[in-house]
Amino acid sequence: MLADEMMQHLTSDLIPFWEKLADEEYGGFYGYMGYDLKVDEKAVKGCILNSRILWFFSNAYLLLQKDSLLFYAGHAYEFLKKHCLDKENGGVYWSVTFDGQPEETIKHTYNQAFAIYALSSYYDASKDKEALELSKELFKLIETKCTDEWGYKEAFDETFHTIDNEKLSENGIVAEKTMNTLLHVFEAYTELFRVSRESGVRDRMQFILDIFAEHVYNREQGRQEVFFDRKWNSLIDLYSYGHDIETAWLIDRGCEILGDENCINRMGFITKEITANIYDRAYVDSSLLNESLDRINDTTRVWWVQAEAVVGFLNGNEKCPGEHRYLEAADAVWGYIKTCLIDPRSGSEWYWAVDQNRAPIRKPIVESWKCPYHNGRMCFEVIRRMRHDS
Repeated sequence: MLADEMMQHLTSDLIPFWEKLADEEYGGFYGYMGYDLKVDEKAVKGCILNSRILWFFSNAYLLLQKDSLLFYAGHAYEFLKKHCLDKENGGVYWSVTFDGQPEETIKHTYNQAFAIYALSSYYDASKDKEALELSKELFKLIETKCTDEWGYKEAFDETFHTIDNEKLSENGIVAEKTMNTLLHVFEAYTELFRVSRESGVRDRMQFILDIFAEHVYNREQGRQEVFFDRKWNSLIDLYSYGHDIETAWLIDRGCEILGDENCINRMGFITKEITANIYDRAYVDSSLLNESLDRINDTTRVWWVQAEAVVGFLNGNEKCPGEHRYLEAADAVWGYIKTCLIDPRSGSEWYWAVDQNRAPIRKPIVESWKCPYHNGRMCFEVIRRMRHDS
């Protein structure tokens, strides 16, 4: 039932919505749709948005095998290749103009990671070896230009000189390292390793898992820390509920792709604890709270947090099949999404968020961070997992 509903939502709602945003004149996809559902065809095009759309259509094709989906993936790929990549200095820009000129030329490790993630999936879908080579080049770039002895640095100017990490910091602090970027580097490397099986990628995945286990995961609190200095000292008392439930299943998946029993056992203890604590602490009103800063909960229900909760709880159920509470929670969060977060207006997609009274917050429907990555992936994961189980 749940998988059938996800398939219906994917094919009838998400895919048609994003297909209509393809920019046939300048390439790529339009970068902005306001809450009023008006598309700004001259808006900046975020390179993260383009990478995530490339990933989405690549995986939609892998699931559904429809040639039109590979066409749209190719449309995003050509824009990334021609306009988002810095051919002189290497790496992916933060954003480009509507017609593909460099707009914000900083280089961020987070952005490089999503390009790797997307290019690896596109290679799997298209078998275009150029895409795989580009992914491998970005992996080498991260490892040579974005690291220090403690892990991964994050923010750089156009020529890879370190700058303040304002893009991935918040709450009045500027973090040198973040859990968020580390997680998505791991996610990207998981996908690259899945399609390439390169030992160098495997080794770095294991290195990242060590950082999560030794520095990011707070055993006393049973949660991850979020913002850090260069040596992984936590800077703020912030509990990101969405990132924790997302991390739980992404780390489990990475360990599964690695096929390393030591990693599976070591990290499995942590991911089980993360999932249980999120259920106990943040699962309220059939949905997930956003985060807790200084022990005060933010009760906003953000679109991506709910999507990750569905997958994370479904993953928790697979790891603990006797604990039906996780399966029930996944189903309940999907019910909340259908009722509160999917915008019923024609020509829209999901709201960005709703408040604790379930009223929509008037934020854009599409912009650099609002994309088909979390909700599209929710559909893919539920369909694959529940079809496999049946």
